[in-house]
Amino acid sequence: MKPLRIAVAGLGTVGGGVADALINRKAELAERAGRPLEIVGVSARDRKKKRATDISQFEWATDPASLARSDADVIVELIGGEEGVARTLVEASLAAKKHVVTANKALLAVHGARLAALAEENNVSLKFEAAAAGGIPIVKALRESLIAYGIDAVRGILNGTCNYILTQMEATGADFAVVLEEAQRLGFAEADPALDIGGGDTAHKLALLSALAFGIEPNLANMKIGGIAHITPEDISFAREFGYRIKLLGIARRVHGGIDQRVTAAMVRRGTPLADVEGPFNAVVADAGPAGPFFFEGRGAGEAPTASAVVADLVDIARGAFAPAFGRAAKMLTNPAAPPDSRKSAFYLRFRVLDVPGVLAEIAGHLAKSEVSIESMIQRGRAPGEPVAIVMITHECSESAVARALKVIAASDKVLGPPSMIPMEAG
Repeated sequence: MKPLRIAVAGLGTVGGGVADALINRKAELAERAGRPLEIVGVSARDRKKKRATDISQFEWATDPASLARSDADVIVELIGGEEGVARTLVEASLAAKKHVVTANKALLAVHGARLAALAEENNVSLKFEAAAAGGIPIVKALRESLIAYGIDAVRGILNGTCNYILTQMEATGADFAVVLEEAQRLGFAEADPALDIGGGDTAHKLALLSALAFGIEPNLANMKIGGIAHITPEDISFAREFGYRIKLLGIARRVHGGIDQRVTAAMVRRGTPLADVEGPFNAVVADAGPAGPFFFEGRGAGEAPTASAVVADLVDIARGAFAPAFGRAAKMLTNPAAPPDSRKSAFYLRFRVLDVPGVLAEIAGHLAKSEVSIESMIQRGRAPGEPVAIVMITHECSESAVARALKVIAASDKVLGPPSMIPMEAG
């Protein structure tokens, strides 16, 4: 049978893993795909770089974008970035009626709806299992498997760097900056970790999961995005005392009037699936109505898991499996931003205050004026006049109500520094 001809752009960790799998597991993959999978071209920044897999047998493209004009049936884009050569290559490849497999979450989060439409216009596939959560097969599950009853919510730990940092802060009691530096030394965090710790990487992945789950356009503008740099060992200690762990979550939930999408550090109850995810692992919970919740866990990055997801997409294409990129025709994707007041949950609040008479009553009074009620509280006194922490868990209320109260409370001369607010989330 005619082989599926593949060109690979980007030969870093993942690209090298894809090439290695296609070369060294050629016979088994051909059995799975029903036809041979054959590399016919490659491209990367440094041709002379020593690589684990011998690629000298393949035609080298100095300009990655030229692969769109090659005789390949599929272009595998592993360059990265939402603009530049990656975007040029993907657009040109789809326009040339070539299938595209990519792990580029940033590109799809920004341009996904338009690229999906371009793929449909040219009757080719745009596949991205590796873009949403590494080796976790969540894209196919949301696009094909969990469709009978629809999806009510998707919640996940989508960034291994942040989960590693929070896990180590809990285990060692060290400050965020200390653990981040150690994570960088061990290779769990980038030299510039801003995209990870600021929530941007999680937001890119959540945009794709939201599109698959709810039929909406990937749109970062409709998403509230936060990170973990503000989390302190004190917050982690209080979380443990209340029976919770702190995780950075990407959450997309169907609410009245739209889809609420947010990236936030959240308190997750101990003993639940998301709370138990350790170190650099990723996990996703899909709440599929009457079918119940489905839990997926695995490595969200690294050569083998991500390369495995890319190769799985290639096998699907070889078999002739074709579906719209986001499970629905691109023209059917909607853009329903949730109303601002739709975000409701219980909240963890921590105040650093002077230990003087009346401070607790003042805080409670401002919360009451915003219709925020308190479920439980911890206050530990010190010497009169010295700083002390007051920690509260609220009943469920709107995020905007809490924010209004905290703005007033922060202006008090008895409150030292901005209050901490972390939503509570089921695991």
